Amino acid sequence: MVPQTSLLMRSIVLFIGFITLSLLSPASEAALKKYQFDVVVKNMSRLCHAKPIVTVNGMFPGPTIYVTEGDSVIINVTNYAQYNMSIHWHGLKQFRNGWADGPAYITQCPIQSGQSYVYNFTVTGQRGTLWWHAHILWLRATVHGVIVIKPKDGTFPFPQPYQEANLVLSEWWNGDVEEAVKQGNKLGLPPAMSDAHTINGKPGPLFPCSEKHTYALEVESGKTYLLRIVNAALDDELFFTIAGHNMTVVEIDAVYVKPFTTNTLIIAPGQTTNVLMTAERSPGRYFIGARAFMDVPIAVDNKTAMAILQYKGVPNTVIPISPQLPARNDTELVMSYNKKLRSLNTAKFPANVPLTIDRKLFYTIGLGQNACPTCLNGTKLTASLNNISFVMPKIGLLQAHYYNMKGVFTTDFPDRPPKAFNYTGVPLTANLRTNVGTKLSRVAFNSTVELVLQDTNLLSVESHPFHLHGYNFFVVGTGVGNFDKAKDPAKFNLVDPPERNTVGVPTGGWTVIRFRADNPGVWFMHCHLELHTMWGLKMAFVVENGKSPNESVLPPPADLPRC
Repeated sequence: MVPQTSLLMRSIVLFIGFITLSLLSPASEAALKKYQFDVVVKNMSRLCHAKPIVTVNGMFPGPTIYVTEGDSVIINVTNYAQYNMSIHWHGLKQFRNGWADGPAYITQCPIQSGQSYVYNFTVTGQRGTLWWHAHILWLRATVHGVIVIKPKDGTFPFPQPYQEANLVLSEWWNGDVEEAVKQGNKLGLPPAMSDAHTINGKPGPLFPCSEKHTYALEVESGKTYLLRIVNAALDDELFFTIAGHNMTVVEIDAVYVKPFTTNTLIIAPGQTTNVLMTAERSPGRYFIGARAFMDVPIAVDNKTAMAILQYKGVPNTVIPISPQLPARNDTELVMSYNKKLRSLNTAKFPANVPLTIDRKLFYTIGLGQNACPTCLNGTKLTASLNNISFVMPKIGLLQAHYYNMKGVFTTDFPDRPPKAFNYTGVPLTANLRTNVGTKLSRVAFNSTVELVLQDTNLLSVESHPFHLHGYNFFVVGTGVGNFDKAKDPAKFNLVDPPERNTVGVPTGGWTVIRFRADNPGVWFMHCHLELHTMWGLKMAFVVENGKSPNESVLPPPADLPRC
């Protein structure tokens, strides 16, 4: 482990260097931003329980990365923890540069204990709020942080806020998360659920030992604030609300949207949402609340995390006003909220929706059970796309693709399920065995893709947030029940659909996304519920090179970790 004094000095030097760089670099000029990420184990306490957790630079959440659109970024990650590590820069497109994307065994082998790897990338054509997190095991429970990308011209397409604040929604386990996962896998069952949700690493006053563990955001009357909200939780979609205050949604997943006002947000794991909030209520203290959304009888951590919105000058003795959080299963609110999300689609920020489609895909999302002689009931729970549970390879898929290695993966992932059935009818509890394999889908460079993601009632319907690496996509349609290819396309929004990198497939329903495959490489797509990803609810696309060198995957860096 690194001595804390050396970590502190390194952090101070990095911070001073960043401030100096910011002062020397006008907002309109691209710069080189350097960060040092030391992965270290640190003792922390929440809910009256102290334990060692894996962190970056001893922080939970980890440090925020501040860059400007167009900047080059170098992040040296040195792993001092006992676990192998890789870090994903969630939502950054990494054009031709999958080597910097981060998912372990997809685009790189993990960084082994005692080793380093430099993530080197340029932020091109993106601005807003994204985030970073560990992309191996369940380590993103504590290894995560915010990415703030400032616009190149320094302006927003909405009123300039007085100040900004980052709010990271996450979880806390009293026990060791990795040990809980190992125990669950031995039994063939889900691991123990979290003991609390957190806001900026703090669960708030509804939990024991909360005096030091409640985040407070101070505001001034009449001022407007930009809140950058990230759902870093492993397994829960979350409602978010501020007592007595409305919020104006202006951005999702680092893409501007047509502003609309709401008192409640729904944010799935992996998603980010930026809102404007004006401190226009009577000066006082107001609770900020976050708790799970789940509209089927599946166990989740139903405890509410609380932070405090505190008006300047108001004493801490004032009792905060409580928020009105939705019912845990308020599906109607979620569907209504998501319908309001629309791209700006202006001359400066167009919505370039693919209107003609080269490749149509249909993926069913299912749970299943496979044989497991060592498990409690002789079976283990699995998850699949088109009845295939993805098997992680022992070497990075991008490396295998780039060097044309044989026997690592096949490219026969099916475009549609092996058998059509009533996907969302009565629960199906027979024939739950899934096929297994490291199967990828090959996609021609610059081709346009339409993908229907269809939930099924295999064991149970459930909402699934899907994240596609390397791309943004347009959410052109969504609905409840079975997708009807004869009728539903007529209802697609092809003018100003929301553009994002992570989308929720509704419980017992479907979502249709479109994207242009203009980024060559191997790109992971998976459910962002860590439990389902672990069970196999994932796959990857192999996007072929184009005809010219600048349409081809870049060579791998010399320090690419080895397996």
